Amino acid sequence: MTDPVTVPRAEHAISRRQIDPDALKVLYRLHQNNYIAYLVGGSVRDLLLGRRPKDFDIGTSAHPYQVKRLFRNCWIIGRRFRLAHVRFGTKAIEVATFRRQLTAAERAAPEEPPDGGIPLSDAQDPDRLLHRDNTFGTPEQDAFRRDFTINALFYDISTFSIIDYAGGLEDLEARVIRCIGDPVERFQEDPVRMIRAISMASRLDFDVDAPIDAAIATHRAEIARSAPARLIEEIYKLLRAGASEKAFRMLAERRLLEPIAQEMQTRAGDALWRSLAALDAYRRQHEDTPDTLTNALLLGTLLVPIGYDLRPAPLVPGPNGKPRKEPALSLGILPLARRDVERLRHILSFQRRLTDMHLSPRARRALTRRGPFREALTWLEIHGHAPHVLEHWRGFIEAAKTFEPEGEAAGAPSPRRRRRRRRRRAFRPTTE
Repeated sequence: MTDPVTVPRAEHAISRRQIDPDALKVLYRLHQNNYIAYLVGGSVRDLLLGRRPKDFDIGTSAHPYQVKRLFRNCWIIGRRFRLAHVRFGTKAIEVATFRRQLTAAERAAPEEPPDGGIPLSDAQDPDRLLHRDNTFGTPEQDAFRRDFTINALFYDISTFSIIDYAGGLEDLEARVIRCIGDPVERFQEDPVRMIRAISMASRLDFDVDAPIDAAIATHRAEIARSAPARLIEEIYKLLRAGASEKAFRMLAERRLLEPIAQEMQTRAGDALWRSLAALDAYRRQHEDTPDTLTNALLLGTLLVPIGYDLRPAPLVPGPNGKPRKEPALSLGILPLARRDVERLRHILSFQRRLTDMHLSPRARRALTRRGPFREALTWLEIHGHAPHVLEHWRGFIEAAKTFEPEGEAAGAPSPRRRRRRRRRRAFRPTTE
């Protein structure tokens, strides 16, 4: 057993005032019921760096259904990872039981499939990906199961101290992203970790440890084995983080874009860097991610500068004479949701009318009531390079709010008109 580095309350800057009150409620209730309960992962890292955490995740010795017994507002989710989500309104505090790495014997043992199919062990999996990880363990085992040292820090609610098993505090001080264990093995377990290493380095302005770079250079093709849905979500996270230009430059330098989408790697140039820099500048103006940064707008920031053809494919008649369905859209192995691409087409088509300064007030009002208007105006702000046009529209919207009745202002959805019920005529008996 490794003795951890423990930093007492007097020697670190984390205060309970910085922690989400609902996360504190969960931590205290677990502790009061004699369970170990730590604030874990990225939230501890961000608090030590003086950054605002996006999420407050909790690690505990309580098993998922023991957590559920303590909280009526708790739901158990996941198959590979059994997690407890304690909900407070629209917010969920994620509570995970401490886990450990599977031994070679456990990996070789067949997993009992939930649908009665043929059991498949992790050792029989030719891709060597981890498909299950529900073996509970100690806090130390949980720390060494994590991906990077700076993500393996714990905050103990019982003593208000920081606990470090893996050297994360030293790496925070040195501002370096370092793997726990052999990077080659960790990337084979989960190739998406290669993107996460670059994402954290770009967002935190840290250096990447040399063994990580060596492992990426040798095994970057492994990223293509990841689930495409997970990859596109990681790309969206990169674009929303406020450091996308640096992240994509780092990915391109390491040729990590190549196995994901060859055209992104070959066409990554000044146009893409300018587009991503404009997105980052807009994102940094806001403390939280604004809801106008939709998937459609993020896709456009990435697709337009690399010359992706957004025109709908021509409909080819099928064997029965009816037009065939438009083929599935993708960027390399990344699936593109049809609704997002269609929304992007609308956003781009709006730009010509937004920049038309001769539109009548009536036409402008009609434009503000169209669905993609807010996203189109955000696109104009980020990529339009026309501040005078943007100020014109902002002035028009403010004026519309002043002079139009409430609920009819520019940009506000028009209320649904209620159909008038027809009055029943009183029954009049016919006279003969």
